[in-house]
Amino acid sequence: MVSEARSHVLAVIPTYRPPDSMRELIDTLIPQVAEILVSDDASPCTFDPILRDAATKPKTLLTRHTANSGIARGLNDGLQAAQEADVPWLVTIDQDSRIDPHYVQELLETAQVRIALGEQLGAIGAETIQDASGELAYPTRPRTHGPTTEELIQTGTLWSVPALIEIGGFDESLGIDAVDAAACLRLREHGYAIAMAPGLRIEHSIGSAQMVPFLGRSVMVTGHSPQRRTSMLRNRLRLFPAEFRQSPTHAFRTIRRVVTNQTLGLALEGQRRQKALGSLRGLFPERPGARD
Repeated sequence: MVSEARSHVLAVIPTYRPPDSMRELIDTLIPQVAEILVSDDASPCTFDPILRDAATKPKTLLTRHTANSGIARGLNDGLQAAQEADVPWLVTIDQDSRIDPHYVQELLETAQVRIALGEQLGAIGAETIQDASGELAYPTRPRTHGPTTEELIQTGTLWSVPALIEIGGFDESLGIDAVDAAACLRLREHGYAIAMAPGLRIEHSIGSAQMVPFLGRSVMVTGHSPQRRTSMLRNRLRLFPAEFRQSPTHAFRTIRRVVTNQTLGLALEGQRRQKALGSLRGLFPERPGARD
């Protein structure tokens, strides 16, 4: 099965100001995939040593962009590379994530079992995300072939290359926030399932997250910048009508989560005035030619 994963999966790591730990991530991925593409989103030259080192590793290619555009472009670089390599699966992994040595193998094995049972699978990810603030789990729906959800975060997710091609890839107009949510939405609209591999976990840091009690539940406050607060809210509102048509429950659950996160952030985090203005800007569509 390991050799099958090596020949069937291409990995893309979209980077911006990559940490030293990315070297370890690449080393973990090398035995698991056919090829690794590191797509850098115009990092400053101070990160040249890390990126040059990445390019010297086996099976690893480096693409460097000269203007910052957001994560979707890097993900689409990976999709194009997967098409050119004629591999059916693309695994997307953030530069600061950690996976175990059999992570990709377990994703692919679960995907192939579900497809063999007749499921039209668009993407599959880990069941839980281990953040420094605690363990996060997706809301799930039981299905004949296994648990499904409405959306996955892109890091550690295995995507069907033909399915991504069918939906036109990742939406670069979103920049960074909700890119994965938009891809999952379009996959669901085209009849594809979004699945999870039971028991599989990925380690990933979500901003400067912390879990706080709220109305008897634990809610994540991410510590994102004012600019990211604008992008997060604006993009989620942009997706809301299509999300509502697909699943009103998921649409309202998502908006509730974003609003709760931003409200608690204002109460608990610094830069309150700037972040309040960031949230306010997020209520309005982006002006043509502007980018937060």
